[in-house]
Amino acid sequence: MEDLNFQHQVRARASGTRRSAVVGVVASGNLEVLVERALPDAQCVVDIRTAAMGFGEIWSAVIGDFVERYSPGGLKFSINDGGARPDTVSLRLAQAVRLIAEDGQ
Repeated sequence: MEDLNFQHQVRARASGTRRSAVVGVVASGNLEVLVERALPDAQCVVDIRTAAMGFGEIWSAVIGDFVERYSPGGLKFSINDGGARPDTVSLRLAQAVRLIAEDGQ
């Protein structure tokens, strides 16, 4: 297993009031994303646990693009990867941001 961690300064706080959300499922070619409001508004952290070793540069590019597009300030993402492709990673992260942006718990 490989553990990766990415920390970013962001432009704005993520919208909504929901405290946490989960999307996806750990399975072959997919991934699970847990997102929590746990950080200061100008920070975003992404922790990744993956069995696919040696893809740190690709993860860095995908996470960097995601952070630039969505400015997910205040959010901590925990990803359990089952060998997902970059487009699936982007989809699940976008779904997580949309879900946590809803009002609720």
